[in-house]
Amino acid sequence: MEERAEVAHDDPRQQSRARQPGGAVSAPAWQNACAYLRREVGEDVFKSWFETLEFAGIEGDTAVLHVSTRFNRDWLRDNFGDRLRSALNYAGFKVARVRLDLAAGRPAAAAAPHAPPPAPTPAPAHPQAGAASAASAAPARSGPASVGQAAASVARQAGPSTGAGEAVLEPRYTFDRFVVGKSNELAYAAASRVADAGEVPFNPLFLHGGVGLGKTHLMHAIAWAVRQRSPEKRVMYLSAERFMLQFIHAMRHQDSVRFKEQFQKIDLLMIDDVQFIAHKDRTQEEFFHTFNALVDNRRQVVISADRSPTDLEGIEERIISRLGWGLVADIHPTDYELRLGILQSKAEKAAHVTFPDDVLDFLAYRITSNVRELEGAFNRVLAYAELVGRPVSRDMAREVLQDLLRANDRKVSIEDIQKAVADYYNLRLTEMLSQRRARTIARPRQVAMYLSKQLTSRSLPEIGRKFAGRDHTTVMHAVKTIENLRQTDSAIEDDINRLTRALMG
Repeated sequence: MEERAEVAHDDPRQQSRARQPGGAVSAPAWQNACAYLRREVGEDVFKSWFETLEFAGIEGDTAVLHVSTRFNRDWLRDNFGDRLRSALNYAGFKVARVRLDLAAGRPAAAAAPHAPPPAPTPAPAHPQAGAASAASAAPARSGPASVGQAAASVARQAGPSTGAGEAVLEPRYTFDRFVVGKSNELAYAAASRVADAGEVPFNPLFLHGGVGLGKTHLMHAIAWAVRQRSPEKRVMYLSAERFMLQFIHAMRHQDSVRFKEQFQKIDLLMIDDVQFIAHKDRTQEEFFHTFNALVDNRRQVVISADRSPTDLEGIEERIISRLGWGLVADIHPTDYELRLGILQSKAEKAAHVTFPDDVLDFLAYRITSNVRELEGAFNRVLAYAELVGRPVSRDMAREVLQDLLRANDRKVSIEDIQKAVADYYNLRLTEMLSQRRARTIARPRQVAMYLSKQLTSRSLPEIGRKFAGRDHTTVMHAVKTIENLRQTDSAIEDDINRLTRALMG
């Protein structure tokens, strides 16, 4: 009896659609669905769970997909049902439901997840030749089109991987596109040293920092640089999740010897997001022995995580100790100068659209979470300018990015502002809040009131109460005074900018 699972999305407009067999599906549309899935879930998850997913056809408002095992069917239904439907609708199929059927001839009782692709092998000295041989060795498939076949061209466009089963290297992630600042200069220098392919005095190199700060960029840059400078060297880059999936695959198929041997052939191993193997004891055991073997044989290892080795939870102490053997390089959150430098670099490349300095300054002030989000904000403004034909301005950027700006608004209190202004002007807080009217005290007080109005949502009366019970008209006068001075007094303008940077991060 055929087993199936459905993921539904009610839409009465879909109810009258006729059945479309899989063979009637246009190749470009199916490739679009595959590309959408790959972008949505990432390379590792895509290859682990979606590689052998097959499109069987459309029945009414339902897309029928074939899966290899019952476990695969249930996992995809529970975790990616909405994304599967979105991928198909993105490609133009306009379905309300996705039905996952066990493919004919497949064992219905299988209870393990779809095995990951074959274990990664070291990168060939000539990547193009390696890719060609891999393509010629691939067996031909018949029957419904597979996601893996349709998405192959997408993977090639994204750039080569460092090995057969690994994540594709991003062509944009090179050293010359990495903007260096105080927050990342140590990590950049260390990564450059590893990429020089000479004797490295530290092993491993451990990079850590928050999301979107450049860890993966540096690891990809190392791989590209080593490939260019020393093509004979064998490099492997993969995520910790990928390492785990390959290990599980080897255990299931009793192929642990081949899994271990692949790492003996490489000169440089890079594993991204090692925190993923937390609380996974058997994977940690294998990682421990792999790490030791490479370091003992003077092979370079580069590891990344979202925190320092000593802060990793669920990782064995012996692994934490070894991760700290070499150089631990922290990538701190970006400061204003680095964010501005990144934006200026991107603006230079967008030669057909002019970005005024005040817009770049505005973005650097307001988008403070991480580099990835900063670049995304820039790209949104750029795309809007190109598509709509409007010149880039501060007002336009604020309009386009209003949702992002709300999410990045740091909650600054009036107390924070008062303390920052008092420290900046070398005053005691009690002096600034006093009734004294000396200019050396009154002017900083007006600056603090002005910033309280600009950086918080407090009303004028509320601000006045925070300044020793002053009337709201006093606050209004202070705001107008500073607004006028900013137009005529460069020192005040500089003070306001410096204080805003300090308060907003």
